[in-house]
Amino acid sequence: MNAAPADQIRLLDVQGLDSRLQQLAHKRKSLPEHAEIESLNKDLAQLRDLLVAAQTEESDCAREQTKAEQDVDQVRQRAVRDQQRLDSGAVTSPKDLENLQREIVSLAKRQGDLEDIVLEVMERRESAQERVAELTERVSSVQAKIDDATGRRDAAFEQFDTEVASVTKEREVIAASVPADLLKLYDKLRLQQGGVGAARLYQRRCEGCRLELNITEVNEVKKAAPDAVLRCENCQRILVRTAESGL
Repeated sequence: MNAAPADQIRLLDVQGLDSRLQQLAHKRKSLPEHAEIESLNKDLAQLRDLLVAAQTEESDCAREQTKAEQDVDQVRQRAVRDQQRLDSGAVTSPKDLENLQREIVSLAKRQGDLEDIVLEVMERRESAQERVAELTERVSSVQAKIDDATGRRDAAFEQFDTEVASVTKEREVIAASVPADLLKLYDKLRLQQGGVGAARLYQRRCEGCRLELNITEVNEVKKAAPDAVLRCENCQRILVRTAESGL
């Protein structure tokens, strides 16, 4: 394949722009905010699980407290009724009076035991409520950090997208001036060679594979016509000669 030296030089410009696009893609993918957001999202998921558990515990305690308070109220009402019967004088039988008094004492003890249960449940509920409040605050704090990191990531994305659009446009303009067959070969090699399809020959060294040409290769390059499209013997990339090739 043959191509004017100027066209081959422009191919290096295309390569430079393609390399820049690769760098931008890598930087975009490697933004520290990605790892930060991922880590924060894991923390947030764990905190939300803990919050749901705490909310469930608080809800269970609320139902348990309501049930215990209802039990206390029922015992209290029964004790009031028994005391009213006792005070009314309607019960005259000594045995019935004794049984009624014994029941009032028993109800008082039962009421005390139930009130202790209510207090214990209230303490557990208060602890659960404090836990819910603490976890809610922590969830909000982590979410705020995620929002901040997401904002920084999106701002960086916008900058990258702007530069990518500019570089892509410049690449299109320069690539349009390169012969189609040369550009086709370059694009094919670029896909095969990790994004580098053309390399400059600098001081007898291929800048694609970084290997220096041996004397035989140097002599072959010297003998080649100026418009000959050369390939590096080591990496097979298009080897572009310049005034700094050291020939």
